[in-house]
Amino acid sequence: MYIDRLKEIFGTVLINEPMAKHTTFKTGGPADVFAEADSCENIAEAVKLLEAEMVPYIVIGNGSNLLVTDEGIEGAVIEIGSLMNEITVNGSNIYAEAGAILSALSAAAAENSLTGLEFASGIPGSVGGAVFMNAGAYDGEIKNVIVSADVIDKEGNIFTLPADELELSYRHSAIEEKELIVVGAEFELAEGDKTAIKEKMADFAARRRDKQPLNFPSAGSTFKRPEGYFAGKLIEDSGLKGKTVGGAQVSEKHAGFIINTGTAASKDIIELIDYCIQTVYNKYGVKLQPEVRIIGRK
Repeated sequence: MYIDRLKEIFGTVLINEPMAKHTTFKTGGPADVFAEADSCENIAEAVKLLEAEMVPYIVIGNGSNLLVTDEGIEGAVIEIGSLMNEITVNGSNIYAEAGAILSALSAAAAENSLTGLEFASGIPGSVGGAVFMNAGAYDGEIKNVIVSADVIDKEGNIFTLPADELELSYRHSAIEEKELIVVGAEFELAEGDKTAIKEKMADFAARRRDKQPLNFPSAGSTFKRPEGYFAGKLIEDSGLKGKTVGGAQVSEKHAGFIINTGTAASKDIIELIDYCIQTVYNKYGVKLQPEVRIIGRK
């Protein structure tokens, strides 16, 4: 039984674990099997096992850009989180395991007077997810500072990809197409003034508090930015600010965010996403693309 073998690899394996506990939307049905990764070697071993047993699996970070369906996830979920979050500074370079939270990474850079990661200080994702989607905000994005990423392929091989092979662009990388798992990344920063770096981070934090609905569960910006437009403005100009489906709402503070007001199911959020896409398309002829990844049983 593959579950017994997974227990040998990871120690603790949870059955029918609610994914609402592992996503920032606070929704989602159960994963058949759930384990938290503690090393890249163990992830590689688990991948080999699950591939051999033909068990479907997905590797997640802290769930800040995920929407899991109410029907849950078939097979295994491996979470790269607090057991793999070490950050190491070496001169102007900084290495982080995939489970490190971006706010902790940018704080470590600031403490060492390194500039270039201020933009990441308020992004609620982990390093693995940030590389996967080339996370960015304000004046920066991951592709501007990354040197390389350590990854695992479907055969369980662990290797390093230089930045140019990651094919990073707006909210995109080659990681998904190549079905790779990010387990760590190295970044090259520049020396800067610690006070100025922290002031910039504080400014970004204040702007987020002022403009974004941080007091409600969400996955951050729900839609990608359409070329030549802003998704939030298109949605607001379509009269959708405050629009609700069940417990899901287009934020009254920022129309680019769909939030869980406290009682939303994933189906409410999905229905509201679809409604926004259709309404904006009908009014402006612009097809919005979700930035949030929707996974799980249909």
